[in-house]
Amino acid sequence: MNWKKLLQPRRIARAVGEVVLLVALFFAISAFQTRSMASGPAPALAGELLDGGHFDLNQLQGRPAVIHFWATWCGICRREAGTIRDLAVDHSVITVAMQSERAEVEQFLHLGGGRYPVLLDESGELSRRFGVQAVPATFILDSNGTIRYATVGYTTELGLRTRLWLAGG
Repeated sequence: MNWKKLLQPRRIARAVGEVVLLVALFFAISAFQTRSMASGPAPALAGELLDGGHFDLNQLQGRPAVIHFWATWCGICRREAGTIRDLAVDHSVITVAMQSERAEVEQFLHLGGGRYPVLLDESGELSRRFGVQAVPATFILDSNGTIRYATVGYTTELGLRTRLWLAGG
């Protein structure tokens, strides 16, 4: 390998330029995907949980939290289910099963080992309130209930934990 040729200033500048372009493209796509999603104070979120309990977003005040929208028919959601399950062990997590029927959600959780609270959103009303048009969609709230981060698509556990940490958790 010819190191002198690889380390020429022109080649280095081009490589740096390509990396900057890729990073800018990534952020532009992310901004486009989340353009319609809620920001600022989180919209109201309350209802009956899949297990029969009641949930109100105000219960999570005082600590950072995750609101995760998903669907039983979403392949990426299946791959991300383990991440959400692991995150729910030591963080406040509420999930919203978007346009999915109760029996399908129960089977999804049974097969995937899900152990996190689930609100059913069969009509899509909760999803519309948050501006969710695609799943998976994840919101990170700070301890005041303000949305700090919103993402669409697969997100790693490290990515979610980092955002929670940045939000004060």
